[in-house]
Formats: sequence, C-alpha cells, structure tokens
Amino acid sequence: MRVSLPDGSYLIIGPPQEPSCDRPPGDPQGWIVTRQHPDDQALFEVIYDSAPSADPGAPERPEARHGGNATHLIEAIDQRLIQLGLLPAVASSTASALMSAATPTLRAPKTPDVSDNADRTSVYVHGDALLALADRLNATESHADAAALLHQVLDPTSGLLERLGEFFEAAGEKAKEAEQDDGFDLHYDLEDAAATLRCLGEDLHTAVDRMRALAPARQTTSAALASGPSPGLPTAKIRTPGRTR
Repeated sequence: MRVSLPDGSYLIIGPPQEPSCDRPPGDPQGWIVTRQHPDDQALFEVIYDSAPSADPGAPERPEARHGGNATHLIEAIDQRLIQLGLLPAVASSTASALMSAATPTLRAPKTPDVSDNADRTSVYVHGDALLALADRLNATESHADAAALLHQVLDPTSGLLERLGEFFEAAGEKAKEAEQDDGFDLHYDLEDAAATLRCLGEDLHTAVDRMRALAPARQTTSAALASGPSPGLPTAKIRTPGRTR
C-alpha cells in the first residue's frame, strides 16, 4: 500500500516480498514500512520492519518481536510522522485507527480478548484518542487553548461529532445489508443516533466562541488612561494660559 504525505513523500507499507508459503492470507510474518520521495532519491528510510531477518547472524530490529501485529505497526508510523511534523499529535491515534479500519489487512482482530488491561489499551485506539484529547483539555490553563480543543469535537465539517455521525450511518447501512427484520430495525436506530449527534453539534455551535470569550481580555493603553492615574504616582499640574504663579 502506498500512502502519500503532505511534504510530497510517501510511505510504502506491506509484508515481506517473499512471504512464507505456509502462512494463510492476511497473516503476514511481519510488516515493512519505508518512506521515499519521488524527486529526492537520497530520502529513503525504513520506519518499521518487523519481518524476521533472513540472515541468522544479523541482529533483528526491536519491532521484530511484534511480527504481523498491526497495532504496533500503526503506532510506529504515528510516532515517526509526528516527529516529522506531518501528523498532528492530537489527531494521530484517530488517524491511524481510521487507516487501520480502512485497510482490511491492517485491521485488528475481530474478536479481541479484552479481559487483560494490557490488551484493552491496544484495542480501543479510538477511545484512547478521545481520552488523550480530554487529558490535554484538563491540563491546559488557557481558555483559548481549551476552545481550540473543543473545536476538534464540534467543527461541523471535520469534528469528532460529525465523524461519529458518519460512523453510525455507515454502521446502519452495514446492518441493513443483512436484509433481516432486526437488521432494518438496527439500521433505523443507528440513523437516529447519527441524527442525535448532529443535533448536539447544532445545539453547541456557539460553544467554541463562548469558551474563547472566557479568556481574560488584555487591558489596552486607552483603557488604562481612561481609568485615571495609578495610585502612588505624582499628578502633573496643568497651567491655565494667561495666569502666573
């Protein structure tokens, strides 16, 4: 798979070129990710390589222990693109999760075992992305920064609520494909959920501006002058024309 990046470079993501013949499709031994540029041949880097080494004497890369695990692959891509400034830190987990969902060969297991807390952190990447956004909101001391984070959720075009609405609509269409009575019922329930999310966004359409307005306003020079001289400072005497001391 080839993924174009904003700086003109691109990623090549795929399993080893010579996979083991005894492995079923969709279960590669590992993943290899390289970054290249069509106009700069000197730009070539291996971002991730979890394929087993063909040379028994050569040291394996640290990620080799993850094999064909797609979660670690996506995390490594996230981290490198953030380092390069090609992916916003806030949106990284969400972007990688969507990339994983859109690519069948990179999808997480359909029935993950979430009994272990360690497994939960690698499965619920979508929830983790929103949790990271909430953590940043809790940590900020600026209402302006809080407004910017709130905008990530409430933007009517690309915000989280709009994307969730699209997700529930897609889930509803998938349920309808079953052509069963409960599938149609579920389709309508999910359509209602999408509509509710969009109504919530409409109800909160001024929330970003209201949060930004909570930031303390800077006192202008004219306002400072209008408030009069500061206490403790001498007041200048004004002479009246035509009069002497």
